Amino acid sequence: MTKKYINFLQFVLFFVFLSFFSEKMNAQCAGNDGNQIICNISDPVNQSVSLFALLGGSPVPGGTWTDDNGSRGLNTSTGILNAQLIRSGGSYQYTYTAPSTAGCTDNKATVTITIGPFSGDPAPYATKCSDEQTFNLFSAFNSTVMSPHNNGVWTNSAGQAVSSTISITEMQGTYQFTYTVPPVLACSPSPVSSTVVLTVFRAPEPGTPGELALCGTTDLDGYTSFDVSTLLTGQDPGGRWSGHGITGPTNPVVDLKQVYATYGPGVYNYFYTVLSNDATCPDKSANIVITLEERLDFTGATLVIAEDICEDEIATAGYSGVITEGTTSIPNGQYRIVFNVSGPNGGTDSTTSSFVNGRLIFPINSQFFRQAGTFTVTITDIFSTDGKGACNNIINNLSDDLHIYKLPNLDNAILTPDPACQNKSSVVQLTNAASLDDGNYDIVYNLTGDNFALNQTANMTVTGGVGTFTIPGNLNANSGASVITITKITNTVTTCTNNANARGNMIINALPNASAGVIVNDVCLNDPVNVRVWGLGSLTDITLSYVLLGSNPAPEQTLTLTASGGNADFVIPSALLLNSGSTVVSLTNLKNNITGCDVNLTNVLDSFIINPIPAAPVLNPQTFCKVDGATIADLIPNGNQFKWYDSATSTTPLADTVILQSGNYYVKETSPAGCTSDAATVLITINDTPAPVLNTDGQNFCGLNNPTIADLSNNTNVPSTVVWYDSPNNGNLLTASTPLTEQGKYYGFDLSNTTGCFSYDHIEVTVTLTDCDNVPNDFFIPDGFSPNGDGVNDSFAIKDIEFLYPDYTLEIFNRYGNGMYKGDKNKPAWDGINYEKSGIGSGVAPNGVYFYILYFNKDNKPPKQGRLYLNR
Repeated sequence: MTKKYINFLQFVLFFVFLSFFSEKMNAQCAGNDGNQIICNISDPVNQSVSLFALLGGSPVPGGTWTDDNGSRGLNTSTGILNAQLIRSGGSYQYTYTAPSTAGCTDNKATVTITIGPFSGDPAPYATKCSDEQTFNLFSAFNSTVMSPHNNGVWTNSAGQAVSSTISITEMQGTYQFTYTVPPVLACSPSPVSSTVVLTVFRAPEPGTPGELALCGTTDLDGYTSFDVSTLLTGQDPGGRWSGHGITGPTNPVVDLKQVYATYGPGVYNYFYTVLSNDATCPDKSANIVITLEERLDFTGATLVIAEDICEDEIATAGYSGVITEGTTSIPNGQYRIVFNVSGPNGGTDSTTSSFVNGRLIFPINSQFFRQAGTFTVTITDIFSTDGKGACNNIINNLSDDLHIYKLPNLDNAILTPDPACQNKSSVVQLTNAASLDDGNYDIVYNLTGDNFALNQTANMTVTGGVGTFTIPGNLNANSGASVITITKITNTVTTCTNNANARGNMIINALPNASAGVIVNDVCLNDPVNVRVWGLGSLTDITLSYVLLGSNPAPEQTLTLTASGGNADFVIPSALLLNSGSTVVSLTNLKNNITGCDVNLTNVLDSFIINPIPAAPVLNPQTFCKVDGATIADLIPNGNQFKWYDSATSTTPLADTVILQSGNYYVKETSPAGCTSDAATVLITINDTPAPVLNTDGQNFCGLNNPTIADLSNNTNVPSTVVWYDSPNNGNLLTASTPLTEQGKYYGFDLSNTTGCFSYDHIEVTVTLTDCDNVPNDFFIPDGFSPNGDGVNDSFAIKDIEFLYPDYTLEIFNRYGNGMYKGDKNKPAWDGINYEKSGIGSGVAPNGVYFYILYFNKDNKPPKQGRLYLNR
C-alpha cells in the first residue's frame, strides 16, 4: 500500500466521521422530542407550561414555536402554553425550530402535550325566574375555576340530549342536567361528567297591554265610563290599578272625557301590577297607554313653496315649503307632513319638521322637480310625531304651485325684418319659434352691416311661436343691408334668460331723391295737360302728390306713376282745368312704391298757360282723279295752321302724304299759340276709270311682221283710248309706232273722256314675237363674216331665227373638231372669239373655214350642218 493511497483513505474516513458527527450535532440544536401528560388540567399551574423545558438534549434557545393543531393557548415567541385554553381533552403537538444563527438550519423538535378530560366544576345549584325566558347551563359552573371542555354533551334527567341554552318560560320546579365529555385514555378510560341543579320559579303575569288613541276633540262622548282592563289580555287576577282618573286600585273604570277636560291632550299611562309570591321573581306591571289628542285646525293656513326657478337652475336648486298657521294656533313641536306633488315627476312623500311660533318649514325632495313644468304641492295630512294620528285634522285646500319655467328658446326661429326706409322704424317678424312659450319677452339684439348697433333692447309678445318687435328709426340711418341678431331673450314674467343666436337679414331702402323737378307746357283749353316729372333717378314705380294754383286752383291730388329714365308723365284731369290763363302745378310728396319710402317736396313747381280755341274753317267740296294720287297736301285750305283728320273726333292729324279717297275729311285750324279749332267737314270725290282688258292671246305676235304699239292697242277692248307706258310708275309714254320687242313689258291705262282721268289700275302685257307659223322663203344662213371692227358684217348671226326657232342652239367648230362657240337666242352672234378653250392662242379665231351645227329644237326638225368662212 503506497503512502499516497494511505493518505486518501485517511481523508475518506475523516469525511465520513465529520458527516456523522455533524448530523449528531445538528439534531441536538433543536433538542430531542418531548412529551407531557396533564390529567389535572384545572390546576392553575397548567396555565403556564414551558414547552422548551420539555425538550430533551441540549436545544439552542431563541428559536420559534408553532401550534401544529391550532389548539390555541401557545405564545409562539416564548414557548409558554396556557393549557387551560385548550377547549377539549386529547393530544396536541408543538414544533420548535432552532435559530439559523446556531448553524442548525431547518432543524426541528416536537413536544406532545396530552390533556385529560374536564367536565367542569358545577356550583351546582341555580335559581331562576321564568320571565328570564332562557338559561345557559354553563353559567351554573364555578366561575373561579376554568370552564369545562367544550366537546361535551348536556342531557336532562331523562338522559335526553339538550342544548346548553334552554327555554325556561314554561318551566316551574327543580330540574337536573348532566354535562359529559369524552375520555382521554392516558388520564381516564371513561367519560367524565358534572351535574347542575336548576330551580325555576313562575313570574307574575300582568298581561299584554294594548294601546288606545282617541281624538279628545271629537271621540270621547263614548268613553265617560271606560274599563281600562279591556285593553289588557292574559293577566293574573288580583292585581292593582293606577293612573289618571282611577278611583281605586281594584276599579279599572275611568272617565276619559273628564281626564281630557282636566289635563288636556297627552299620553296617559295606566298600570296593572301583579305581586310576586317568591323573592326570586319581582312584581310585574303592565303599562296601558291611552293617547288623547287634540284635533289640529289648519283653516286659513297657507302653504308657500319656495321658490319658482328657471330651467337651468334645476341641477342646483333646493326646494322647501312653508306652512303658516291660520286662525287656530298650532302648538310648537315636531310634526309629520304628508304631501302630494303633481306634475311630470309627481308622487307622494312625507317628512318631519317642527312648528315654531306658528310656522313650519319642511324640505321637498328635488327628484320631484327634474324638468320644466308646473308642480302643485298639496298637503294631505299633518300630525304630531308624538301622537297617534287619532284626529282627522282640518286641512282645507292647503296647496301651492311651484313653477320651473322653461328657458326661452329661439332655436330654429326665423327673423324676417320688414324692409324699411331710412330713418324710419322697421318691424321684425319672429316666426317658427316653436320652442317659445306664449308670453312677453325682453330681447337684446345687435345690428351689423350698413347699420351698426350693439346691445339694443326691445320687447315683444309671442303667440304660437310668432311675434314682432320694432327697430327704431334712428338705428336705420343708412340704406343698405344689415344683419339683426338676437343674442339674449328674457321672459318678462318668469325673468328666465337664455342666450340666443336668431338672425335675419334687413334691408333699409333709400329715400327718394328730393331734387326732382316738374315741367308743364302751355296748352289749349280742353286739351290734355301733360306733366313731366324729372330727376327721379332710378325710380320706376312712384306715387306723386301735387296741388294746382293760379287760374285753376285745386286741392292735393295723388296718383301712381311709372317712371323710366328718371322721368314720369301724367295728365292733369280736365275737370281741374276749366279756365284759360296761367296755372301752377306744385309737387308736394314723392313716394317710391317699391320700397314704400316717401319724401315731402318743397318749391318743386312749374307754371303753364291755357290758351283759348279758334273758330272752325269754312270749306267747299273737292274732286280729284285717283290716278293722280292726290294727297292731304292737295286739299284746300292748306298751310301750317291747318290739320286734316279722317273723323271729327280724331286727335291724330293725317300726314300730307296720305292718299285721298272719296268721303268726308275734317280740317282744324291751329292758332299761333297751338290751339286747334273744332273740325270742319268737306266732301272729297276721287274719280277713276276701269283698266283696259287684253284680248285673248293679244300679247302674241310674229316678229317677222314688225308689230308696234298700235297693234297691241288693237288687241284691247278700248283700242281708241288706251295709252301705253314702259313702266307702271313714272314710265315713258309710248307712241303708236313704237316697235314691240320680244318679252317686252308694256303697261296700258284707259283715259276717261268724261272725267279726264286715267284709270288708276292698268294691265301689264309681256309680248312674245315667236308666234310665227311658216318659215319665209328668204330665211337665210350666212356663209361667212369679217370680224374686223368696221361695223359691217362683224359677227356671224342668222337673221330672224329667234322668231322662227326660239329654242335653237348653234355650235361652231374649227377644222380639227375643236369647239369654238355655242349660241342661242340669248347669245345669237359669234364675234370670232374662241370661248371653248380649243387651244388657239389669245382666243381669237384665225381666218379660215369653220363648221357649224344648227339645232332647230322645234317640230322634230333635224339639225343642219354647214360651213362658213371667217375673214378678218
